[in-house]
Amino acid sequence: MAGGSATVLLVSEARTLDPAFGSNNNIGNAPVMNGIFGTLLVTDPETHEVVPSMATSFTTTDDGKTFVLTLRDGLTFSDGSPLEASDVKAHWDRVKDPATGTSYQGEAALVASTEVVSPTTLRATMVAPVPNFGNTIVSTVLNWVPEKESIAAGGPAFDENPIGAGPYTLKEWRRQDALVLVKNPDYWDAPRPYLDEITFRPSTDAGQRLNTVVTGGADVALESNWLNLKKAEQAGLVVRTQSLSGGNYLAMNTRRAPFDDVRARRAVALALDPLSINASAFDGAAELVDSVFSPESPLNTGVAVPAPDKVEAQRLFDELAAEGTPVSFTVTSSASTESSRTSESIQAQLSAFDYVEVEIEFVQFAAISALAASKDFDATVWSAAFLDPDPKLFTAFEGSSRANQTGIDDPELNAALLAGRTSSSVEDRKVAYEVVQQRLNELRPNFWTSRNNSSVISGRQVGGLNLYGFGSLRPELLWIQN
Repeated sequence: MAGGSATVLLVSEARTLDPAFGSNNNIGNAPVMNGIFGTLLVTDPETHEVVPSMATSFTTTDDGKTFVLTLRDGLTFSDGSPLEASDVKAHWDRVKDPATGTSYQGEAALVASTEVVSPTTLRATMVAPVPNFGNTIVSTVLNWVPEKESIAAGGPAFDENPIGAGPYTLKEWRRQDALVLVKNPDYWDAPRPYLDEITFRPSTDAGQRLNTVVTGGADVALESNWLNLKKAEQAGLVVRTQSLSGGNYLAMNTRRAPFDDVRARRAVALALDPLSINASAFDGAAELVDSVFSPESPLNTGVAVPAPDKVEAQRLFDELAAEGTPVSFTVTSSASTESSRTSESIQAQLSAFDYVEVEIEFVQFAAISALAASKDFDATVWSAAFLDPDPKLFTAFEGSSRANQTGIDDPELNAALLAGRTSSSVEDRKVAYEVVQQRLNELRPNFWTSRNNSSVISGRQVGGLNLYGFGSLRPELLWIQN
């Protein structure tokens, strides 16, 4: 089982190996970051509970006002220096600093201050109680810790020699081609990692991704396309899926016309039928968002997402046009198969209505990240998928959140999101998130297109397919049957 090499296909290529600018999900560079830097915490694949990894514990005794992170003894970076609580502090402080410019600054800013209690112990004091802050760590870049001295060298230098304490180290990175990691002989969790070498290759085209695994050109592929999952199962491949609530959605930018008018948002949302998107984009294979929370979620109270109403949609389009403001907007979409087909289906459906015009602007995946910071778009295909609703629902729809792509800022919605974040009981959280769903249904800042597909596919010779958080692959568990 030990030894050998594997080729893993990613949905997109990393822009940098600086963990502050990673994306801890299955469409980003999470497997690479997990390989180089390891993980402080992970989620149990069966219970979805947060459990230790490089940490031995992450605990609170005051309902999330403060936390204590305890590291394993003897952790070392790949250059031989010790990984200590001061490195965690330096990384969390850097992500928290707005000047750094990471997309996870809002989550890091939940921490008011950190204190190094000992070389293996860090105490975090929160701005407000966040009982489920462990979910924030496993779903963001806070889970990856670089050596604090090496990160000061700057982006290009760090990309050439990233120093982490993960199961692998960087051998070479040929941009737009391959990133190769080799086994770290000093990794703390021997005999892991099982593979001697992993080659990561970007593959944005869904069909090509699947065919490469089917024909043996790759051993594993991160997958976000529902149709690919269906075809992979038919081809006899191994499929692992992280079941999530929430999903993908059309984010309508309420900061500017036409979507600063709730009638325009409602018109678009009522005009669109997710079944049509599913048929055209995923051949009917996608799971749809009939309620924000999945049926398996303990927080599901049965609040339904509104059904399409084409008659009311046209009435609203007519009303806006009569006032001299017919609906016209551009969907900015990544060139990935999933986003592009979704955008094209949205455009085709809306073309059947009077007084609405839709254009599509296709950009590279890296440009989507820049767009998330600038907010310079009318509408874009985005995602808010989660195991636990905090932090994702809060960061996606709370008014002051930097990650709020829609720009919606509603006092009742903000208060409910905060209550869901700070409450420790399931019943109190259910009450809060029921209000959240009701306000989203009324304000319509987004239109849910499908559940998020956080999956991995592989040939039958591959074992150890394990996802945590938002579908983040743990490369140290992979093995190949020779």
